[in-house]
Amino acid sequence: MSEECIKELSNKERMNLPYQEMPLHPGIERIKHFYEVPTGYTPEMAKAEAMRCIQCKTPACVAGCPVGIDIPAFIKLIEEGNPADAATKIRESNFLPAICGRVCPQDKQCQAVCIVGKKNDPVGIGCLERYAADYERENATLKMPDIPKSTGKKVAIIGAGPAGMTAAYELRTRGHEVVVFEAFHRAGGVLVYGIPRFRLPLEIIDEDIAFLEKIGVQFVYNMIIGKILTLDDLLESEGFDAVFIGSGAGLPKMLNIPGVNANGVYSANEYLTRIYLMQADKFPKFSTPLYQGKKVAVIGAGNTAMDTLRTAKRLGADTTCYYRRSRDEAPARSEEVEHAEDEYLNWKWLSNPVEFITDEDNFITAIKCEKMELSEPDDSGRRRPVPTGEFFTEDCDTAVLALGCDVNPIIPATDKKVRINKWGVIMVDETTCQTSKEGVFAAGDAITGGSTVILAMGQAKMAAKSIDKYLKGDLPDAPDVPTDPEHWVKEWKFS
Repeated sequence: MSEECIKELSNKERMNLPYQEMPLHPGIERIKHFYEVPTGYTPEMAKAEAMRCIQCKTPACVAGCPVGIDIPAFIKLIEEGNPADAATKIRESNFLPAICGRVCPQDKQCQAVCIVGKKNDPVGIGCLERYAADYERENATLKMPDIPKSTGKKVAIIGAGPAGMTAAYELRTRGHEVVVFEAFHRAGGVLVYGIPRFRLPLEIIDEDIAFLEKIGVQFVYNMIIGKILTLDDLLESEGFDAVFIGSGAGLPKMLNIPGVNANGVYSANEYLTRIYLMQADKFPKFSTPLYQGKKVAVIGAGNTAMDTLRTAKRLGADTTCYYRRSRDEAPARSEEVEHAEDEYLNWKWLSNPVEFITDEDNFITAIKCEKMELSEPDDSGRRRPVPTGEFFTEDCDTAVLALGCDVNPIIPATDKKVRINKWGVIMVDETTCQTSKEGVFAAGDAITGGSTVILAMGQAKMAAKSIDKYLKGDLPDAPDVPTDPEHWVKEWKFS
């Protein structure tokens, strides 16, 4: 379609254009390998999808993005045939576009409020973001940012996950010296150990880490802050002027049922970390074995559960999902559930595990569940699972609990000045992300519990802005940190 024709399209005509489905490797093929499932838009598909955007005067999609990307602007650039400029536009607000284009829950954020979506499928914002970022990477069009003259200030970042990476970028581009301390032997955090390669290729993460190193961010690995060094060590003997905590939520939640401590029962955190960080799937080439049988039960239906199900399938198991609600209530991205359904998995909706049955050597042999039914919707619209008193038992030799994670407890346990609520979540001022300890800020899963990559990034941007003010003496000394141990931040409003 010519540019003249594009300009002549009315909003009504744009809204009626067909959605461009992302091409995928067929399910029967992809369960045999770990290559990325979506193959990406072609330039023609990207332009066709970009044409569906009606360039709203008050774009709700921007307000729905935790990092405030100018979505209409970058989509317009793709429509005009300028994907490199589109990537540059995205990077004004988000320096991880290739990652976010792949793992963000766009269906619950920017795309959920897309005006086009009221009468048709919403614009594929995530697919277009990925297209622009991939074009930038494949054609080497990335422009390095100008780094200001050094401020002489030094900031410690705890954790090299999405929150830590974002804070490091934001602070380094403000001229501060930045050192990232990571507990594992490589950077990336949950992006590496929690998200499978068929959703997020490792080379994309590595390129973003290399980008941070090129602009002067330093990484220190195998360093557990709270054990090897404390916050006071960083602020006093190590000479840091401020500290950012982005240590995430790595404490897995477990079921309190018989057999949960049996051999062959894992948390999803351990299961995925062994495979994607420690490369247990490549034993004996890597000396990190993973016990997995032929029938794997995965409990939960969030994104992590989908990742676990699909990983176990690729490792050759007959895999079943058990969830106490129905498919409609599954918290995973709709795209991830659809991809999982294409991969020959088994589903036991409305099933609540009550026992893991074991043999004489304490190895799991079966899972016992109670059938559930759903109540009427409560005030929030959620339907509660109600026991029916009917049970069933199925064979399995491996079970993985994908029930979410609590906040990493090491730092609060070793520094009582860092206030936490009764769930172990670090409490911060909601406008500055400053903790109750002078000079210490936090963002990401550490202050919300398990959440999303993009939400962690939005909070990290807010925290970095506050740290910059703090280092310049422009931030109040007494942050308004909650004191009520029942306090929990339900919604974050970013400035």
